[in-house]
Amino acid sequence: MSQVPETQSPLLDHIKRRIALSGPISIADFMNEALAHPEYGYYRKQDPFGRAGDFITAPEVSQMFGELIGLWAAVSWQQMGCPPKIDLVELGPGRGTLMSDALRAVRNVPGFGDSLTVRFVETSPVLRTHQQTAIMAYGIPATWHEAFDDIPTRANVPAIVIGNEFFDALPIRQFERGDHGWAERLVGVDAKSGELGFVRGRETPVTDALIPATLRGTAKKGDIYESCAPAIAIADQIARRLNETHGAALFIDYGHPSSAFGDTLQALKGHEYHPVLSDPGDADLTAHVDFAAIARAMNEAGGRTGAVLTQGTFLRMLGIEQRAELLKTSADEQQAVAIDQALARLIDADQMGTLFKVLIGYGRETTPPPCVSGVAG
Repeated sequence: MSQVPETQSPLLDHIKRRIALSGPISIADFMNEALAHPEYGYYRKQDPFGRAGDFITAPEVSQMFGELIGLWAAVSWQQMGCPPKIDLVELGPGRGTLMSDALRAVRNVPGFGDSLTVRFVETSPVLRTHQQTAIMAYGIPATWHEAFDDIPTRANVPAIVIGNEFFDALPIRQFERGDHGWAERLVGVDAKSGELGFVRGRETPVTDALIPATLRGTAKKGDIYESCAPAIAIADQIARRLNETHGAALFIDYGHPSSAFGDTLQALKGHEYHPVLSDPGDADLTAHVDFAAIARAMNEAGGRTGAVLTQGTFLRMLGIEQRAELLKTSADEQQAVAIDQALARLIDADQMGTLFKVLIGYGRETTPPPCVSGVAG
């Protein structure tokens, strides 16, 4: 069993007591406790974003990111026939930086601002306060919701859904291939050291059935498959909503375009990688998104999806390089260098440009939104 240094905290004590009472827990349960515990959870008690936090997201890198997503949403609305009312939904909106930049960028799109109701899906009281402050100047009505399904469906009101680095924080389960089959990877407590560590559950036919048929025949001993049931459920909900309202969705996250084996669970603290099982509640936990699984869920729910793009390709299609040149016309030399550096970070292959992927979804009767390239099966 792998071991990590013990850090005493109320949440760590709670997790150990839970394991002592009922045995090892799934990685999904560990992530739920670490990220969403009502008192000690990572996202419940702090602002993790920016240079003072644990990580920086694309909206914090440059205003260009949110601006272009706002214009993507506005063009999607135009292609829907400019409906008089529309719900602009953001999943996990952080500090509200993306939405603030998006709303600023679309102020001159005739009729779009007047049609909007902004709906944030956010569980953190700390971040809700930041989001409210970020969009206050635009005078757009806004509501907050604990979950996507809490957003009411309004007749003849399409939804445009945006999720940037949302799916990566949803709890995953891991399954490891053994000599004879698959078993779930769990979190337990080492009997000698008293520290958290990974343990392997029992191999069962039920576990085997959780592995996609396309991967079972290629699996080798030690291979790990990650499954994210909450992401699949939310993708299903969104696809059904898009079908009902003829809406569109845009998901940007780091992950892989096809289902594959691999252990991608990681922790970040202070902008550095951190032992996954150390300091629950004080470090961010994420896993790479399986975009193929998200697309399958949306298509099985009757929705449509485009082919998975890289973030660099997507932003170039929206004109980010031209936007950067325009910003530099009114910038001094130092600001121009900063704009070029931000541009490179967002689109270059060795930075966020390739690691981050983009999936666009839409209702079966919706005109394909901008940047839909091909159709995912």
